[in-house]
Amino acid sequence: MSWSALLVAGPPADPGTFDEAAEKAGNAASWVEQNWSTWLNVGLRILLIVIIATVLRTVIRRTITKLITHMNNSAQAVEGTALGGLLVNAERRRQRSEAIGSVLRSVASFLILGTAALMVLGALNINLAPLLASAGVAGVALGFGARNLVTDFLSGVFMILEDQYGVGDTIDAGVASGEVIEVGLRVTKLRGDNGEIWYVRNGEVKRIGNLSQGWATAGIDVQVRPTEDLERIREVLAEVADEMAKAEPWNERLWGPIEVLGLDSVLLESMIVRVSAKTMPGKALGVERELRWRVKAAFDKAGIRIVGGPEAVPEAEAADPSAGVAAPSAMANPLSPQSMAANPIPPAGAAPGPGPAAPAPAPAAQPNLNK
Repeated sequence: MSWSALLVAGPPADPGTFDEAAEKAGNAASWVEQNWSTWLNVGLRILLIVIIATVLRTVIRRTITKLITHMNNSAQAVEGTALGGLLVNAERRRQRSEAIGSVLRSVASFLILGTAALMVLGALNINLAPLLASAGVAGVALGFGARNLVTDFLSGVFMILEDQYGVGDTIDAGVASGEVIEVGLRVTKLRGDNGEIWYVRNGEVKRIGNLSQGWATAGIDVQVRPTEDLERIREVLAEVADEMAKAEPWNERLWGPIEVLGLDSVLLESMIVRVSAKTMPGKALGVERELRWRVKAAFDKAGIRIVGGPEAVPEAEAADPSAGVAAPSAMANPLSPQSMAANPIPPAGAAPGPGPAAPAPAPAAQPNLNK
């Protein structure tokens, strides 16, 4: 009823409109039928690229992680030996390997994902030539503008790979020196002797002196009188070296015997004996102080005088009591030429005298006229 009413009430439909709509629908269906295989092919290619990139990235990252773990385990195994404990620092090896692993994982992810993104754009039939050209120009401009940043990054990577220094080392970087508290790819943080923190860009470091690798040398100079017996000095120093090598904790800090190298210089009023020893890295200053302390005490006990000390006074020689009395002065005699020359000039009309003016004579007594 309703449909018949609508048909009766409404205007008659244009048959051309239905034909046009049917034609458009047929064209769309034919276009989809012709291109659905292409879409499916492109979609499958993109999906395959994403899956391969994800799997490859995961495999490479896990391989790098296993390699770093193997390096740490080998370092711990070497550290358990007697010689390895002196040459390998497991904590430092772990920090270095972790830093290297982080850099390698980041580089691998960047390369794999970047390549996958370019392949996806190529699968979508996007012309990559303008994009690559723009990227090249932008890369050149960024390289010129941020060349210091690139230099710092590359220098940091090579510093970590070559193990030039690590956290806890004491280094001299030229622009600053101190203890390394953090190693980054761009900046290295140093703790100075006064507690200040230095931020040193890795690209500014031209040379590095690491005071914490290998071993250090503790050396002191003992300056004594040229008249001292050299054999006696050698014996005393050998006793000090033997006692210090057996005492705690110096037996662990000394990596070699304390050697008396001999006379370093012979002067007119003194001679210098050189003493040296190999120590743990970073412990040379403490060993030198302790060695000076022991040498001074042993020399005092043996009666060997060090240049600069007080002169010993022989007990048999008595002190002269007149040594502190001043020599007599010519001014003490009033009749000496020096004293007379020092007297003031008398006024005019006064009789000159050799000495000070004599007191005036008393007036004579007057005769008594009343008698």
